[in-house]
Amino acid sequence: MFLSQYGGKTYWSISMYLIIVYDIKVERVNKVKSFLRQNLFWVQNSVFEGEVTKSEYLNIESGLNDIININEDSIIMYKFRTDDMMQKEILGIEKSPIGEIL
Repeated sequence: MFLSQYGGKTYWSISMYLIIVYDIKVERVNKVKSFLRQNLFWVQNSVFEGEVTKSEYLNIESGLNDIININEDSIIMYKFRTDDMMQKEILGIEKSPIGEIL
């Protein structure tokens, strides 16, 4: 469990919902994609999302820092307390629908 803050309140959470958007130099794109697929779902070009624990989040953050060049690449990580704290609306086709994994 870990503490998360939302709307000025502090909550205990087991996991978080994470959306990662990136703009990476071509020579590192495949390495970043392969790394992110270990914990997240690919939803469209340069976008991954999924539920992760605090430990998984820290591993993702550390791993991405090892892969990217901070002077050339950009990654934005949106963290939500849970997936029901956000609303996703898709315009056009959904490139990679997220479904239940059994």
